[in-house]
This record gives sequence, C-alpha cells and structure tokens, in this order.
Amino acid sequence: MIAEAVRCVEAFTDRFNARDLAGMDAHLHFPHIILSGEQLVIWTEPGNLPASFFEDLERDTGWAETRYQRKDAVLVSPRKVHLVVEYTRNRADGSVASNHSNLWVVTFDGGRWGIKQRSY
Repeated sequence: MIAEAVRCVEAFTDRFNARDLAGMDAHLHFPHIILSGEQLVIWTEPGNLPASFFEDLERDTGWAETRYQRKDAVLVSPRKVHLVVEYTRNRADGSVASNHSNLWVVTFDGGRWGIKQRSY
C-alpha cells in the first residue's frame, strides 16, 4: 500500500515537472480536497488549474522543477495512506526557491491509487 501510494505521488510529480495539467489530474481522486492554510478548497472534477498555471508559477517564484526529499507514511490502512511529503521547488540553475512540508492522503478508489487530499 505504501509503495503504491508513493508511486502515485511520484507519477503526479513527474507530470507536474512536465507541466502536464491533465496528467496531474489523472493522479488525483475527485472530489479532491485541498486545505491551504485555513482555506478549504474542493475540486469536484478535473481541470481546475488555469492553463497559465506553470507560466505563472515560473514567473512568480522562479520555479523550474520540484524535487522530493521525503515521502513518509504516517498512517496506513488497506485503502488509504497518509504521507508527510517534503519537497523543494527549484530554479533552473538548481538553487532552491522554496521548501515545503505537507500532508497528502492517497486513497485506493475505483481500482486505482490517487491523491485525494493535500494539506499545505
């Protein structure tokens, strides 16, 4: 279960780094829940990020690539894995633009593993 959940997160990140919005959505379960600070965001279906998402991220932060340092399971059940993920958003020259530590919940639903919830 843990290995499958981690593979899902890695596949999501591969699509993120490839700037592939539809590919990222393919690794999410919907409704998809995001707790950003105190704000609860619920995506009911794919296609919630604007087409300019990656251009905006690059312009605003210098982002060129995301790299994970940790993906540690902290709660596991047969159909759900809670992962603490730590990652950096890096600039094109490899320098770190920002560090992040989040809680992601990956679930097995509809015959596949997908990211159901993220907390930032």
